[in-house]
Amino acid sequence: MSKRITPFASRYCSTLDRLKEAIRRKRPGLLRRGVVLQHDNATPHSANLTQQWLQRYGWEILPHPAHSPDLAPSDFHLFGPLKRHLGGMAFETEDDLISELRNWFDNLDVDFFRVGINSLLSR
Repeated sequence: MSKRITPFASRYCSTLDRLKEAIRRKRPGLLRRGVVLQHDNATPHSANLTQQWLQRYGWEILPHPAHSPDLAPSDFHLFGPLKRHLGGMAFETEDDLISELRNWFDNLDVDFFRVGINSLLSR
């Protein structure tokens, strides 16, 4: 199957360029260890231009099943509250971040995930 070409692919690659620059500034070690990216199967993400960009920089893509909006990270109940919790924090080491994440998960309300799962019914 041939890869699609789309005018939106160049815009997406520009977004990836900005992301790469932000990672270089904020987490330079991450670029050396390798970036793992998850995006869906939208046309700009699977276009030849995008695939070439990803190969050039050696970024790994986590697979995302087609037609699985319930698995899209942006729709998942967890990420909004987690982003708000971590907003403004800075960590000296990856272990500090992991420790904060464990603390956050340990202190979640017992109904947190039940509410998130039930909210999928309304989507």
